Amino acid sequence: MVMEESERTIGRDEPAPAFELPATSGDSYSLDDFGEYEALLLVFTCNHCPYAKAKFDLLNDVAAEYDEVAVVGINSNDAEEYPEDSFDRMTELVRDGTIAYDAYLHDETQDVARDYGAVCTPDPFLFRNEGGPEEPRFLLSYHGRLDDALNPDDEASEFYVRQAIDSILAGEEVDLEFMPSRGCSIKWRDD
Repeated sequence: MVMEESERTIGRDEPAPAFELPATSGDSYSLDDFGEYEALLLVFTCNHCPYAKAKFDLLNDVAAEYDEVAVVGINSNDAEEYPEDSFDRMTELVRDGTIAYDAYLHDETQDVARDYGAVCTPDPFLFRNEGGPEEPRFLLSYHGRLDDALNPDDEASEFYVRQAIDSILAGEEVDLEFMPSRGCSIKWRDD
């Protein structure tokens, strides 16, 4: 299993690239669908990577704890080569409660992962909404590790994602360095 670290491609205060992706709920989502939230946590993730699986509970907890934050998983992995990352399996994990994000989206073309510069799973991007519900404008506040647990079996003692969310909700700048995310490489298609 190859472990990758992300490289920053969207800078602080830059807008979130637009997308329109199908969700496990049967709906389709774009950035505008999250306009009612003060912040949007987009996490490029998957079903099989041990690094991603180790963060399921943390992301479920964040989704449950913060009503003002949308937690959205995006699976961009090649499901033909990695069947565990199929859309059907995504739906099963949501149905059985393993994943309880606000939305779990499928990036079959991998275009969204490329637009964001995501390279690993999990690779989180936290945006603040500067535009409000009618015309949301999501600007990057934090891109980096969710917590200080560097390996799947490590116990976290510091939760960077919560610190960043708390800063946004308090109307403050996020005072965290963008630390490279750690995880399995996104499984890119060969075509």
